[in-house]
Amino acid sequence: MRVRALLALAIVALSLYIAVTVPARLGLDLRGGTQIVLETRDTPTATADSEATDRTLEVLRRRVDALGVTEPTLTRSGDQRIIVELPGVQDPREAADVLGRTAQLAFHPVLGEAPPDAVDRPGKTGEKGKPGEPGEPGESGKPDKASRAEQADQAGKSGRELVLPDEEGRPLRLGPSSLNGAEVAEAEARIEPQQGLGWFVSVDFHKGGKGKWADLTGEAACTAPGDPVRRVAIVLDDEVISSPQVDPGVQCGKGIAGGSTQITGDFDRKEARELALLINGGALPVPVEAVEQRTVGPTLGAAAIEASARAAIIGTALTGLFIMAVYRLLGGLAVIALACYGVISYAALVGLGATLTLPGLAGFVLAIGMAVDANVLVFERAREEYATATRQRKTPRSALAAGFREALSAIADSNITTLIAAALLFLFASGPVRGFGVTLGIGVLASMVSALVITRALADLAVARRAVRRRPGITGIAHIGAVRTRLTRRAPDLMGRRRRWLAGSAVAMVLATAGILVRGLDFGVEFTGGRLVEYATTKPVDVDRARDAVADVGFPRAVVQASGDGELTVRTGGMSNAEEARVGEAIGDLAGEKVEKVRDELIGPSMGDELRRGALIALALAVGAQLLYLAIRFRFALGFSAVVAMVHDALIVVGAFAWLGKPIDGVFLAALLTVIGYSVNDSVVIFDRVRQLQASHPEQPYARTTNTALVQTVPRTVNTGMGALCILATLSLVGGDSLTDFALALLIGVAVGTYSSMFTAAPLAVELQARGLSTSRTPGGDGNTGDREPAGAVKAPTRTRPGAGMPR
Repeated sequence: MRVRALLALAIVALSLYIAVTVPARLGLDLRGGTQIVLETRDTPTATADSEATDRTLEVLRRRVDALGVTEPTLTRSGDQRIIVELPGVQDPREAADVLGRTAQLAFHPVLGEAPPDAVDRPGKTGEKGKPGEPGEPGESGKPDKASRAEQADQAGKSGRELVLPDEEGRPLRLGPSSLNGAEVAEAEARIEPQQGLGWFVSVDFHKGGKGKWADLTGEAACTAPGDPVRRVAIVLDDEVISSPQVDPGVQCGKGIAGGSTQITGDFDRKEARELALLINGGALPVPVEAVEQRTVGPTLGAAAIEASARAAIIGTALTGLFIMAVYRLLGGLAVIALACYGVISYAALVGLGATLTLPGLAGFVLAIGMAVDANVLVFERAREEYATATRQRKTPRSALAAGFREALSAIADSNITTLIAAALLFLFASGPVRGFGVTLGIGVLASMVSALVITRALADLAVARRAVRRRPGITGIAHIGAVRTRLTRRAPDLMGRRRRWLAGSAVAMVLATAGILVRGLDFGVEFTGGRLVEYATTKPVDVDRARDAVADVGFPRAVVQASGDGELTVRTGGMSNAEEARVGEAIGDLAGEKVEKVRDELIGPSMGDELRRGALIALALAVGAQLLYLAIRFRFALGFSAVVAMVHDALIVVGAFAWLGKPIDGVFLAALLTVIGYSVNDSVVIFDRVRQLQASHPEQPYARTTNTALVQTVPRTVNTGMGALCILATLSLVGGDSLTDFALALLIGVAVGTYSSMFTAAPLAVELQARGLSTSRTPGGDGNTGDREPAGAVKAPTRTRPGAGMPR
């Protein structure tokens, strides 16, 4: 006992130190900012493998550093994705433009003018060539004496000729590039008002580029001033940004010495600095495409933190009051352990460097309610042990020790099933939902430490006191409780009506399926691709007028909905940043003020397909993993029954959202997988009791054994459900609009899961056993002795030894 107390003290002390000294790493959905997911693409000359993605990451890092964003984060995800987090950036247009541009800078000789209809479209190759592709480096020395016309013919035959408009829109024929942006040493935005240049970009070349620049300008200088061939075209991303004439003072064949030049044009300060930034950052090894973009306003993140903290405090207080009312002294000690659980899980979160996201914050609050379950399991088993112990052994201390011992297998099995759901979220989800999986997993492990180490250390110290031994009633385990007393008196034959329960479950599944087929599922942009933007105004805006305004700017099929007081959400397919700005201006004109963008999510079609596929894989693996684990622990029939109940719960939650018209998005997926874990958790507790009773009484008919186990675990199911409902009800009422649908899905799931574990999983297991399927490992018997007993023969359970049945 002393060792356990010292261990508990050490864990809490270390957790307190970490919680105080290590700051939490908040996700962008809590502190505000922009997250952009970029995907590298193959080109005809380069493969977007992991090495190319790493080089691209370094180039992007230099670009982001030049943007001046505080604490940016760039990480590689897989072989072809880069996740860029920009805290505080609320307008992602500039950042996306800078990050996404390939900055393929090239210097081309001008071969002459071209017909107006010969212009290549930007981003599209010419007849055979590749626009902007760096060409063969020129040889040092004097230019070839062949005429430029002959060079043009050679370029045309080789397929490298490119036709692009110059700054004034006149088409030019360009030869292969002589040097590219990789040979640029430095670029700087400057202004020279005295000579009338305005803003320009000064470019200095590396040592190797100096000779190539001299060759290119010396070759152009061999033609007469005013001839288009005397120009040099500077091309950035298939666009001629400048095509200056070589100065008349430059000699033919010698070119411009010194290795520097100026890019002039109609630049303003911002354009000149951005161009210099792109050139300095370097050319990306491969092109990138933004497949996902999320922007969250700082007010939404602050409101979510405040609402979640308020829900955690109120929900924990309600749960604590309930536990203390039911279990008295031990309940109060469990509340202290819950507070320690909060410190431990938070310390583990910040100590591991995990990012706390909005769904993760909700998972943190939810895990408080689920952490009660282990304590309830122990206390209910201790109550049974105390009620059935002989007079010589009837002490709170011995009953509590037996309660921890008997409840250990159920605690382990139920928590492992929840950990499976958390692991699947981490492996197959993305963004904030992955953070929820991390938080949930940490919460489950912390809850086991809280219940098995801290609660036990506190309880052992309490029940060892002489004052407590003299007044065992204050412990909360010296009586069997009101629910158990009522059940003992009535001795319900629940399994005698098992086919009615199964029929009711079947009807509920049919209604849920009807909702999915009739109403359909409203998949969010995460699964369909598209863009969802939420705007906030100080006064409400009429939805119909807003819908017309959005249609007028080019989105007649956009879904416009009111999501709260003065809040509008606009959801549509593809919408660029510029188009989103026009939509925001249109809504602002209706409101008579500038609107605040509180949320912005952009998911590319490929990303949406991948997320939808990942969600289906996660759900399928959840079913398979749960079935495999339960089959190993309880044999196939019981595992199959628990999985059927789990599918029953998941289907009803999905059907309820279909009937209510609620969105099916990543946060809903997190809630659904949590429901799956909770459903199996409940079934595991019942089947663990069935396994123990069969080991004690292998001769007893299986239906009677299941009925006894079900009745014995009802108090635990009710008390655990009440603890979870206190948290979820608080989360749905005061947790803020961002968590309303999350809490609603879990409320439905907890209610349905509580029902299905008792009235779907258990009856189905009895039916399978009656048809000859073995349901559990039974020492001294095959578990099939109840096949010949009619359902009506089940009698009130009696108790002859600890753990065998209901105490009278």
